[in-house]
Formats: sequence, structure tokens, C-alpha cells
Amino acid sequence: MLSLFLIVPFVGSVCCWFFGRQGYKFARFFAILAVMCIVLLSILIWLKDFYHHERCYHIYWYDELIIPWIPQLGIELHLALDGLSFMMIALTSVLSLIAVLCSFYQIKNNEGLFYFNLLFMVFGIMGVLLSIDLFLFFCFWEIMVLPMYFLIIFWGNPQYTEKQKIYTANKFLIYTQVSSIVMLFSILLLSFNYYYQTAIWTFDYNCFINNSIPLPLEYIIMLGFFIAFAVKMPIVPFHGWFVNCHSQSCIDGSFDVLGMLIKVAAYGLLRFNMHLFQHTSHNLHLIVFFLGIITIFYGAWMAFCELNLKKIIAYSSISHMGFILITIYCNNIFSYYGAIIQIIASSFTTSALFILLSQLYRRTHTNIITNLGGLYATIKWIPGFFLFFLFANLNLPGTINFVGEIMALIGIFIQSPYLGCILVFSLLFSVIYSLYITHKIFYGPLKNNFTMTCKQIDFLEFFMILFFMLITLILGIYPNNILQVIRLSIT
Repeated sequence: MLSLFLIVPFVGSVCCWFFGRQGYKFARFFAILAVMCIVLLSILIWLKDFYHHERCYHIYWYDELIIPWIPQLGIELHLALDGLSFMMIALTSVLSLIAVLCSFYQIKNNEGLFYFNLLFMVFGIMGVLLSIDLFLFFCFWEIMVLPMYFLIIFWGNPQYTEKQKIYTANKFLIYTQVSSIVMLFSILLLSFNYYYQTAIWTFDYNCFINNSIPLPLEYIIMLGFFIAFAVKMPIVPFHGWFVNCHSQSCIDGSFDVLGMLIKVAAYGLLRFNMHLFQHTSHNLHLIVFFLGIITIFYGAWMAFCELNLKKIIAYSSISHMGFILITIYCNNIFSYYGAIIQIIASSFTTSALFILLSQLYRRTHTNIITNLGGLYATIKWIPGFFLFFLFANLNLPGTINFVGEIMALIGIFIQSPYLGCILVFSLLFSVIYSLYITHKIFYGPLKNNFTMTCKQIDFLEFFMILFFMLITLILGIYPNNILQVIRLSIT
């Protein structure tokens, strides 16, 4: 079943490319079929491994698949699943389904090629989340970047010129490739060190867990992984590619970056840095706390100063990722629980906000906050949903965001009460720019005559947002659905 998480999106992407030439309906059919199959696979895995009982075939894994690939170098097609990777896979499945549904409204040219890139990116992300062989992990890490490059160039925001979109895509590729080279260097050092000690070539994660590494070498390897993940999250000062990607890419590409690429980076920190390099990662916590605090306040301040709505949400996401980074490095069970729940919660709320921005843009044809105003009485449903997810982003009680915030703050206070006080104070900045956005868009006088152009939302648009709203509330009221799945992985 683990192999199907790779086979289905890969075959689906190829089918979209070839059959999409016959018409956009074929491309849409194969795209929706592929993502629905992935969602069903996630449900089956949950029922098989997590719903009835807990069992592990290995000390860490519920399911494993090992197929020899390059035995001379100890490289295997080694896939494994635990509670942490399952939650990330389930989240990717849901976001992929919503991404395909959103694209029905926006993508009007080369649909087959678009869905090929979208599903190929899902294929790469699934590979990253399942790969336990580090060489295989790196291959999938590279695969998931390339489709995003083409999504920005060919289906970018039509408000920008082709030259601007190419510049943004190149900037994204350069940032990610430089960080990938650093990570590849660290992976090779890790393998060389194991070979030096045992005379066995391997890239197996299970072998590296209990392997001793000289302390100076461990610092070098750990920093290579940290830089690669920090660029993807993104953390200040590695965030230069992020905001431009959002402003110049299509809305579907934007929330795929947020919902998928960002969470994969946070997953990498939990899986590798906090497990393989326990000694050096914990010694680095003061530097990480400093970077996290800078990221939180910088993102919040820029979100308040920015006028473009897409950039505001992007800076808000940067601020949230700084909070998650600090939570991960607090190194206790509450902080790990809080970090994972925050990753899931921010993915849902930010994706919902981007979809609402897309719906708002199609009716007003502007993303500039100063051109909007007085829309609360003009459009039905969108203002109410927008307010809900803005306040969910502020950790409204009853939502999954609130559960993640409480657990994260408990973990942070256990590590350092002073740090906890600083981060509680930082939440005030989020309140300020969220209320500012709400007032500028929906209240006050109607600045433009949107009454004639603002159509009401249709059933599919309503269903997508209602789905995000219900899952945010259900998981917030009963978070044990998540806690039970990740409990064994955390402990």
C-alpha cells in the first residue's frame, strides 16, 4: 500500500499529460481520480494501522517496504510509515484534492500540462514523506521543486509580465538548489562516517539513528540539514524567494507552496535534526530561538505594512513558521505535539484564506487593500468565512489552531518562561494586522461599485470553504484524532 502513494500520483500525472491533449475534461477527470484515490488510500491506512490498534513491525514504523536499488552503495527503495509521516500524508492528500477543485475556476490553458505538474509535485512530496533511505529522500526532495518552477512560469499571476515570472521562478530555483546541494553534502558525510566505522555503505535512516558521529562532524552535518529546511520553511534570512512566489504565482500554486512545501521542511526538522543529531541540535537552541523571534516579529510587521493581500498572508505564514521553529527546538513532548498540530492547523487556515482571496479577486479584480472596502454588505458568505479563518489564524478557542497554540506555549514555558512571555506578547502583533485587514476590506464606505460585478459564490466554492471550516472545528473540539496517531512517534 505504501508504493501506491507513489504510483497513483505518478500514473495520474502521466495520464493528465497524454490524455489532456484530447480536451480539458480528460485532464480534469484523471486529476480528480488520482487525488481521490490518494485520499481513499489515506483512509484505508488509518483504518488498518491507527484506528483499531497500534502495532509496529519495526521499533519505529507501522509499515515498511524495502526493495534493493543500487546494492553496491547500499541504496534501497526503502519506504516506511509512522504516525508523523501519516499525518503529513493525510494533509497532503486533502490539500491536493482542494487544489485540483480550485483549479477548475482558474486554469483555462494547457490543463493537461498543469495537472501533470501539480500531480508530479504531489508525487515528490509523498516520496519525501515516505523515504527512509536518505539518497532516495534527496531524489524526491529535488523532484518536488521542479514542478513548482513551471507552475510559476506558465500559470503565474496574469498581472505580472513574463519576465517578472521567470525572474521569480529562477530566484526560487536558485534558493532551493543551493540549499539542496548543502543537504546532499551532509548526507554524503553521514554515509562516509558510517562506512568509516563499519566498512558498510548505506544511506538507511535506521542505521544512522544509533550511529556515533564525532562532535565537530555532527555539527557540520546538522547545519547542512538545518539550512536546507530553513530555506524551505522559510526562516529569516532565508525567506527571499517566498513572498515573490506568492505574489506572482497562481493562487493554487501559492497555497500548494504553503500547505505542502512548508510542512515538508518542518517535517524534515522533526524527523532528521531532532532525532539523528540530538546532541548538536539541542546545543544550537539559543541561535534557533533568536532566528525564530526575528522571523515572528519581522513577518508580523511586514504583514501590517503590506498592501497586497497575497503578500500579507505570505508574511503572516512566515511569522507562524518562526513560532513553529521555536516550538520544535524546545525539545519536550508538549512542544512536539504543539508543533505538529500547528503545522496541520496553519496549513488548513492559510489554504482557506488563499482560496477566499482567489474568490474575492475573481469578483473585484484587485488584491490591493486600499482599493477595497465596504464589501461585507455586497458579497454573501465570503466575508463571514474570511472573518472565521482570520480569527482561527489568531487561535480562536474551539479551533485546532487553539489546541496547537496551548500545547506549544506549554512546551515553550517548560523550556524557558522568559521566552514564553516574549512569544505571548508576539501574538498581539497578529491581532493588530488581522483586525486592520478586516476593517480595510469589509467595513467602511464602499470604495468602488462592486455591486454589479460581485456574483455570489456557487456550490463548489461554498463546499470547499465549508469543508475547511468543519475540519478546523471538528479537530479543535476533538483533537484526540490527531494526538492518538502521532503519540507513538512523539514518545
